[in-house]
Amino acid sequence: MAKFKVIISDTQAGTSNSVEVGDARATPLIGKRVGEVIDGAIVDLAGYKLQITGGSDKDGFPMRPSVHGGVRRQVVLSGGVGFNPSDEGLRRRKMVRGNIVTEEIVQLNLKIVEKPKRSERKQKSQREEARSC
Repeated sequence: MAKFKVIISDTQAGTSNSVEVGDARATPLIGKRVGEVIDGAIVDLAGYKLQITGGSDKDGFPMRPSVHGGVRRQVVLSGGVGFNPSDEGLRRRKMVRGNIVTEEIVQLNLKIVEKPKRSERKQKSQREEARSC
């Protein structure tokens, strides 16, 4: 079964958190594309909306949004994800992963797009306090 290390970035606060997602919880992520918005309940953030920004596979090759499919390919790159040229106009053939999440992906990067309203967060914390008592 699939197991992902999910990095969740909060761009407003400038922080990031790491969460392990495995087995049944990881299944809804398989088949999603880079750029898609998903529900935060998958990673225990109910009420949040998260956007998939990228990731890397088991061998460390990055996911590139412009490469279609879930396969690994060698493409000629002039910059962006997977290649940072030292000189202007420099191009290289590099191995990158496609933009679809498959079982071979190990790390997924997500960013928070929408947070729940304050009243929803308050209700959730009150429910958690009631459970702990």
